Amino acid sequence: MRSIGLSFGAAFGVAVCLLMSACGGGGGGGLASSGSSGGSGSTPSGANVASIIVDQGPNNDSVNTAFVSVTVCAAGSTTNCATVDHVQLDTGSYGLRILSSALNLALQPIAAPGGGSLVECVNFVDGYSWGPVVAADVTVGGETAGNLPVHVIGDSRFTTVPSDCSGTGTEEDTVATFHANGVLGVGPFQYDCGDGCVSTVQPASYYACNGASCIASTAPLASQVQSFVSSLASDNNGVIIQMPSVADAGALTVSGSLIFGIDTESNNASGSETVIALDGFAELTATYKGQALNQSFIDSGTNGIYFNDSTIPKCTQTGITDFYCPTSTQALSAALTSNVMTGTSAMVDFSVGNANDMFQANPTFNAFPQLSGSYPGTTPTLDLGMSFFYGRRVAVALDGAKTTVGTGPYVAF
Repeated sequence: MRSIGLSFGAAFGVAVCLLMSACGGGGGGGLASSGSSGGSGSTPSGANVASIIVDQGPNNDSVNTAFVSVTVCAAGSTTNCATVDHVQLDTGSYGLRILSSALNLALQPIAAPGGGSLVECVNFVDGYSWGPVVAADVTVGGETAGNLPVHVIGDSRFTTVPSDCSGTGTEEDTVATFHANGVLGVGPFQYDCGDGCVSTVQPASYYACNGASCIASTAPLASQVQSFVSSLASDNNGVIIQMPSVADAGALTVSGSLIFGIDTESNNASGSETVIALDGFAELTATYKGQALNQSFIDSGTNGIYFNDSTIPKCTQTGITDFYCPTSTQALSAALTSNVMTGTSAMVDFSVGNANDMFQANPTFNAFPQLSGSYPGTTPTLDLGMSFFYGRRVAVALDGAKTTVGTGPYVAF
């Protein structure tokens, strides 16, 4: 059965960004330029490049999900290591979260400020994940971040979950519930909670655990789950995701590239792409059919393009009712503008196909560029997920980071 609806990244991003400063800080500057860059050119090479694969995933039920491989070692060790494949690549969250069952390493938890082990609860739209924060050396492609705080999900040493965490839904700590072996968040902010968790206890966030006793805790910035990218010695101002075009009917698998750094190497130079500054929640405004959707975002961790349009029929087949099933393909567009700057605008075109027809015609395919669905609730959002990334070169600059075309946080394509 295919996974449907919002995948980890979007669910995590929506939940965490509700914590006032959870997404880092205020919006940075950015410059508008004209034109666009396609993602179907030559495959880049270099130590700052990691391979991306879109396939069926470790649970054989994924669709439009980008995965990378990650090597995790005990901090300071070159032998106590594990390489984990099918870690979801997510521009909508921050830091590395990995399933204990996939990692199979007993890493030392970071100490909580008041003593005990620092443990984190991460809330999604439909559930939560729970586990300790550990220090590890992490390698992706040829890039390594040393002594990085990493969230280990489903660790058997920490089985007592506080009620304010467990009360948010189903625990998602297995491959069957997580649909990946972990998630690598490469969004535009450094910390997953930021200043909001340093001096104030946030609900269902960080905890200090002593045995079976876990109480809500603050977390200093140095101990919080944080960006792998910003922790690199170089190539640390953002990432570029480059994906080839995919035929309207879809594809069995798709290979792309994750490039670390922007304007730091010969393979990550900025070009004539449009640059749109993001606000403190990594959001922008999408004007769609005259409606300004000011909580919109571009997110590789979502498996489709999600927005609300009552004129497009939803699928009625069991298991896919979150997707759209129009009688004919809808050619649509939206104007993207910054929430923090004026004069920055880009028109993006996208197509909405019939999800049931896609799945029935090619039941083994795992990549669909026309996959779209309705966004939960009434939030004014256009969520440009993985469908948007096909055929594009999308850059995400970190908050405060400087490139030749502006200062992050921004997206460029």
